[in-house]
Amino acid sequence: MEEILFYFPELSKEQQHQFAVLERLYAIWNQKINVISRKDMDHFYERHVLHSLGIAKVNPFLPETKVLDVGTGGGFPGIPLAILFPSTHFYLIDSIGKKIKVVDEVIHTLGLKNVSVRHLRAEEFQHSVDFVVSRAVTRMAAFVPWVEGKILKNGRHQMANGILYLKGGDLTEELTPFPKATIHPLNNYFNLSFFETKSVVHVPL
Repeated sequence: MEEILFYFPELSKEQQHQFAVLERLYAIWNQKINVISRKDMDHFYERHVLHSLGIAKVNPFLPETKVLDVGTGGGFPGIPLAILFPSTHFYLIDSIGKKIKVVDEVIHTLGLKNVSVRHLRAEEFQHSVDFVVSRAVTRMAAFVPWVEGKILKNGRHQMANGILYLKGGDLTEELTPFPKATIHPLNNYFNLSFFETKSVVHVPL
């Protein structure tokens, strides 16, 4: 929690409480359904919560923005972002039902009112959104066709509507088909070794 408060000092008391209980909630659920690797639970706030919030450093969401989290898994990056942006609506979807069950329970326990959870594949999602977020579910060339028809055209942010994708490593070859993509290294925002090779990739659509 100290890392979250250091990089996001403006959190309300409610947000601080919601972030504080996350680790305990996931520790309980992880014993029933393995949604986070055991070794990563030892670095929960850094590798899951703060990593998810890297998207917020790159592109803070305005009120009434609609965001789709594709392949949310255990709820990342969607749940930390939903805590940080209570006036933004998040759709969290995953094709694996047992993971969605965990996400639904965590959201209910936290009392988040700005999140909809669906057991869906990306291709089955019917709404239009401003941004799609995800955490490295597949290569970009496979991911873009799943979501490119779901992006609202009239954006309100400085950054164009499109994809905000958490990725690691050298992305040069993967992003060659997307000349408008921009890479935002997370070590520009977080002074922790975990983020030295982590980035947010923005693909305008």
